Amino acid sequence: MKFYEVDPYKDPRWPRFLRCHPDASIFHTPGWLEALRRTYDYEPVVFTTSPPGRELENGQVFCRINSWLTGRRLVSVPFSDHAALLMNEADDRESLLSYLRDRVEQEGCKFVEIRPVVTDRVDPMFQESGVFYWHRLLLADDIGSIFRGFHKSCVQRKIRRAVRERLEYTEGRSDRLIREFHQLLLPTQRRHHVPPQPISWFQNLRDCLGEKLKVRIASKDGQPIAAMITLSYKESMVYKYGCSNARYHNLGGVAFLFWKTIQEAKTCGLAELDLGRSDLDNLGLVKFKEHWGAERSMLKYWRYPTFVLSSSTQWELKAAKKIFTFAPTAALATVGRLLYRHMG
Repeated sequence: MKFYEVDPYKDPRWPRFLRCHPDASIFHTPGWLEALRRTYDYEPVVFTTSPPGRELENGQVFCRINSWLTGRRLVSVPFSDHAALLMNEADDRESLLSYLRDRVEQEGCKFVEIRPVVTDRVDPMFQESGVFYWHRLLLADDIGSIFRGFHKSCVQRKIRRAVRERLEYTEGRSDRLIREFHQLLLPTQRRHHVPPQPISWFQNLRDCLGEKLKVRIASKDGQPIAAMITLSYKESMVYKYGCSNARYHNLGGVAFLFWKTIQEAKTCGLAELDLGRSDLDNLGLVKFKEHWGAERSMLKYWRYPTFVLSSSTQWELKAAKKIFTFAPTAALATVGRLLYRHMG
């Protein structure tokens, strides 16, 4: 089966195809891909069996990553939680995976990685490269029933506390809101022992996604205490990034923002709030999401050829986490700006 390469940012057939495909997500869109290109210099490409001049019947988007640190590779899609395979027939999927194995050899890639929403093995030659929990809050019930489904002490009580504290809510896409978000992100990522994404990533997401992106800030007496970024596409709203000031956790700022987000999603007639992936051993995050009544499923990432981290690399990752814990905030921002383009 012959495959063709399509530029998903320039070819108008790609967004038309996404609008019609039920499994398409924000991570397939030209906006997400263009933000990756602007920030990290990744090269997006769609592989399809549809020839030029005809509407697309299938297609899967990847980014070509060229890194002196982590090697050359194909990833579908960097920094996404999932990117469903938009190949409608089983034969098309099998042909795509066979084609990808050939592309790895032809382009000299270290590996190709896919992040489908199905958990079954996609191909005997592909091996698991990551397993995660995936949580989604379905919004079919009325808003009162949704609220009653929240954990009483861990969620409902915190929302009521936030209301009593008269927390202020601001939303939008301005440079000021992005800066306030990023200032809260720096200490949050330090607590999680990972480098923060560069502020240019969020600015480029805003510029490329437009109204699909929203920054949400909770403040107390004018002081931002919690923030999140959500992405909307078709019938789904995605909670993608969140951060907070640990000193004010008792005020319920995070719960306040989630409740505002859920109310908006319900008012807009959306079907779900996608809470994204969680590491299997991050039990605190898993419990937090399930306290909101979110349903749990699995995500499995697949690579060809199999790529296993060496023990030395694992040691380096542990050492890096210690550095992120104690490094000055300004240094963290610099580390994030330098490292993230190698991590997609």
